[in-house]
Amino acid sequence: MLIQRGGLKVVAGLGISGIAAVNFLHEKGYRVAVTDSRATPPGHDQIPAEVQTSFGQLDRELLLQAEEIIVSPGLDLKLPELQAAIAHQIPVVSEIQVLRRATDKPIVAITGSNAKSTVTTLFGLMAQEAGKKVAVGGNLGRPALDLTKDDPELYILELSSFQLETTSNLNAEVAVVLNMSEDHLDRHGDMWGYHQAKHRIFQGVKKVVYNRDDSLTRPLVPDVTPLQSFGLNAPDLNQYGILKDDDGTIWLARGRERLLRSSDMYIQGTHNVANALACLALGEAIGLPLESMLNTLKHFKGLEHRCEFVKEVSQVRYYNDSKGTNIGATLAAIDGLGASIEAQQGKVAIILGGQGKGQDFTALKDSLAKYAKLAVLIGEDANLIEHAIAGTTTILHAATLKEAVALCQAHTQPHDVVLLSPACASFDMFKSYGDRGHQFVDCVNALT
Repeated sequence: MLIQRGGLKVVAGLGISGIAAVNFLHEKGYRVAVTDSRATPPGHDQIPAEVQTSFGQLDRELLLQAEEIIVSPGLDLKLPELQAAIAHQIPVVSEIQVLRRATDKPIVAITGSNAKSTVTTLFGLMAQEAGKKVAVGGNLGRPALDLTKDDPELYILELSSFQLETTSNLNAEVAVVLNMSEDHLDRHGDMWGYHQAKHRIFQGVKKVVYNRDDSLTRPLVPDVTPLQSFGLNAPDLNQYGILKDDDGTIWLARGRERLLRSSDMYIQGTHNVANALACLALGEAIGLPLESMLNTLKHFKGLEHRCEFVKEVSQVRYYNDSKGTNIGATLAAIDGLGASIEAQQGKVAIILGGQGKGQDFTALKDSLAKYAKLAVLIGEDANLIEHAIAGTTTILHAATLKEAVALCQAHTQPHDVVLLSPACASFDMFKSYGDRGHQFVDCVNALT
């Protein structure tokens, strides 16, 4: 595909995707400049010396000289410097747009308010284990333009609403919006603005996967576009869903065909069943063999710190969801795991607490009352959380994470699960949510 190399390309905002954009455009022979509001932005030493730089503020004059601006997803289009360029009809695009122009290889495009990283990673593994030469990244892991170095036959991209709002006609081979809930409304203005940004993923799409449990994920596309759905109910013919046996066993299914017991996966919880079904639908859209995909599902342990299976001790499974730093993420983990063990009379022992960030923890009450046998509270907002959830389940306090794990072990029995999903930031006791998760894993691995 011929790329015009005439005018100046200005990368606005450095960061990980900005570095990749500068280097990609420079290697392709474009004239490139970069501007960033920070005086010494991270990665400034990773760009070629020939590239013009303007740091310390977004350089309005430089932006107005551009033939095209490649904008960092972290920059709000409402910034006056960007608005001035837009007023001069200078195109402002994402690095995803640059990738689309630079390749004719198929793209699998994945977005959603939650679970997009899990689905992107799991689907990437499915495609790889089915023998595809894939490159996985975008909003997750490696930036999109860095993936071109791999010369893959298939791109699998996690895309944020920020990336999508400056991407047009992605023409994905298959695209999915996994779910929609309020997020980034400070950036998009309202739910409609957020919805519009997410649904740009479907522009020019060849095949669509949508979540039939969430009507906001189904796009308006031409009638000839093939659509396939997934959901946590009995599926229609050729759709993906779940079937339940009389004993409560949950099966992943396509139409009436039972494919895999949910208990045969390491990743547990109804939310992860939905993630697995989405991957199966995406895989069918690009022709991955079903048996290979099911084998991948059996050994995938989840993303680190995101409802990650750690270990089973005395028939009790332990899960690290340290990235559950807000109430929404923790609710998904409690409801997902709780529903998946309900048929075996299993219950959840959860470790909650840290820096609460002003959240209203009463939102956890219904799920705790339904699924939890124990809540162990840690961190600086433990008393606040106890007041909010009082009356739902047994509540204990622990001074350390090790003590919290020991209390959970003492109060659980076969078929229960122990879940670290704090619904809080970690900085009162830990360096980061990653540090908190690693310490939890160490504590669990020390159990006998």
